[in-house]
Amino acid sequence: MDWSDTLIAIQINGFSCGGMAIGICMSHKIGDVATLFNFMNDWSIINQKLQEEEEDEKGLLALLLPFDGGAYVFPQKDLPIFPELVLKRENNVVCKRFVFQPSMIKLLKAMVNSSSMDSPPTRVQVVTAWIYKRVVSIMGLDFKTALFAMGVDLRKRMVPPLSEKCVGNIIWLSYMFADKKEMKLEDLVCKLKQGLSEFCDVYPKMFGGKEKEHFSMISECLKQVTGPLPENQTLFTFSSWCKFPMYDADFGWGKPTWVTTFGCSLRNVIFLMDTRNGDGIEAVVNMEENDMAKFEHDVELLQYESLKSYQC
Repeated sequence: MDWSDTLIAIQINGFSCGGMAIGICMSHKIGDVATLFNFMNDWSIINQKLQEEEEDEKGLLALLLPFDGGAYVFPQKDLPIFPELVLKRENNVVCKRFVFQPSMIKLLKAMVNSSSMDSPPTRVQVVTAWIYKRVVSIMGLDFKTALFAMGVDLRKRMVPPLSEKCVGNIIWLSYMFADKKEMKLEDLVCKLKQGLSEFCDVYPKMFGGKEKEHFSMISECLKQVTGPLPENQTLFTFSSWCKFPMYDADFGWGKPTWVTTFGCSLRNVIFLMDTRNGDGIEAVVNMEENDMAKFEHDVELLQYESLKSYQC
């Protein structure tokens, strides 16, 4: 199937046991992960209400889907197009899931001395820092050449804040720049917190400024993001889906048992998402096959009995 012009695709599979799986793929041309889950949840509400014949379809759509949100903030003009090199599929990339149970997250938090921090580290921050530290180690890199980027949802950070229902790619990348080749887990967590704080102090306000100003900024930033990396540098991109309403969609037969993603076929991209009970974290890791084999057999990983890997 040619996906180049497909904005959204949905596949529904039914099983002899009575179970059902709904697969959905949304193009980043029209929305981010918040848009995706809003779509799923509103779709499920519409389905339930129409079955109950409580509302008419047009009225429900107007109430649930405010599609005009993003247009008020982001200019509808031509922006630099991501080069084909950035978006192409990398065939030697494999995807594995690693489930961090609450007990392991508690241990990771205990390894971090938060006395020098403004607030205790979150479970996302300690898991992110731990994965980043381990993959840099097994690949034989150092933190000066292993670049870190993490997607940040701007909706509630904008000035003024936007609705959580706002449709579009209302995200940006927060970078962490290390000043040492070797760093402890505690140091990485501090850097992550510092980088996010500095990002939130600057970028959301800039996006909420005058149209000409933030259009120029977006254009310039896109050029930098899509540009080639220096030969001695490797980029690791993290995207946290934690706290998004992943398990809220109920089409009339109950909420989902499991929600996940199958990966993105781009190397060194890591997705973090809540487990169903909301206490654990499921990490979907995309790496080159040789690097994944090293990561799965990393001695630091193997010492945690609760941390298991699963094929995507």
